Amino acid sequence: MSAVSSCRPPFLRNLAVLALLVSGAGLAGCASVGDNMSSAFADPAKYDLYECKHLQPERERLAARAAELQGLMAKAETGVAGSVVAEVAYRNDLISTRGQQKLADEAWRRNKCVWTKPEEKPAAAAAMPPAPAPGVKGSGSKPGSALR
Repeated sequence: MSAVSSCRPPFLRNLAVLALLVSGAGLAGCASVGDNMSSAFADPAKYDLYECKHLQPERERLAARAAELQGLMAKAETGVAGSVVAEVAYRNDLISTRGQQKLADEAWRRNKCVWTKPEEKPAAAAAMPPAPAPGVKGSGSKPGSALR
């Protein structure tokens, strides 16, 4: 037996093992809480007054954000200590976004909304600003004035 191990009482070693087991169980519990706690990170009344025409783009935005966060987490996990970085940097945002998605989907079903194809604007009309009406003040220049 070495001098170091004979100086340490057995109850300290047992206490250290118990502390490791408890902390491991706690961390494992935190990992499984993600989906169950998603509604705790979102305002439950946020989408109550939304109409279908507002819910559709919001649901699409939330789906894109969740996919972006999942991609960022996957990318972070490829690096050194990536799992820790992914959890610390992105997990709370992902949980919040999933909670908002759940609430938006519930409002969508409650309002009996139906997905509609977004209106497409012609590219030329979207690029050109509307021309001011004749005689409208505030166009920024006076008739007959030249740039100096």
